Amino acid sequence: MKKITLIITVFLFAFGNASTAQTAKEIAYKVYNKETPKDGESDMTMTLINKKGSKRVRKLHQFFIDLGEVEKQLMFFTAPADVKNTAFMNWSYTAADKNDDQWLYLPALKKVKRISSSNKDNDFMGSDFTYEDMEKRSPERDEHKLSETTTYNGELVWVVSATPIEEEQYSKKIAWISQEKNTPLKIEFYDEDEELLKILKITTITKINNYWIVQDQEMENIQTKHKTQINLTNLVIDKNLSEGKFSQRAMQKGL
Repeated sequence: MKKITLIITVFLFAFGNASTAQTAKEIAYKVYNKETPKDGESDMTMTLINKKGSKRVRKLHQFFIDLGEVEKQLMFFTAPADVKNTAFMNWSYTAADKNDDQWLYLPALKKVKRISSSNKDNDFMGSDFTYEDMEKRSPERDEHKLSETTTYNGELVWVVSATPIEEEQYSKKIAWISQEKNTPLKIEFYDEDEELLKILKITTITKINNYWIVQDQEMENIQTKHKTQINLTNLVIDKNLSEGKFSQRAMQKGL
């Protein structure tokens, strides 16, 4: 069982427990294959903060399940009114050569829209996360380099860079990974000109039933001075959820 997307990551970019003798690729695969809850649900709060400090708060509820060859996540926006009942679903596949499938349901249109590969660099619902950020990324898509072992926020970390093999949204990412928690504490994202674009900071990680769960994180766009904070609450795991919950029909039906 793998990581939960957007508990971020979430989400997003992590490397596992390994000795310093192991390669960066081996470290990447240890986290890619690390154990997480087989399923569950939680509430989420997404706070959008512009460069002037003004905030917009959005409430969500998410479900997730690990079926071995595919991991599925379904999120519903519950507030405010302008985004209520909007739903997003992501299917991540174990096969390295198979890209994630993503869908967005917009209640005003009463239609489920598939997110195409060409649109995955778009912002997700006005946040600083793109659709691509919400995918589970196979280590086979990147070249990895372990640059050093150091400390960050009082924890021993590996500093690992990942450069995509094919041209993509980011020219590279650099992650500071906790050796104890097997979780990134910080990730830097660089744009196609190799300029620093965004920084993801994981601020709260809690151990629940022997799983390290990311509860608080912040993505900051350095170039626009815009931030997105995500807080996870009311997590319930190993609920024996039905695979049938993760469907386009369920997106339209709502909570």
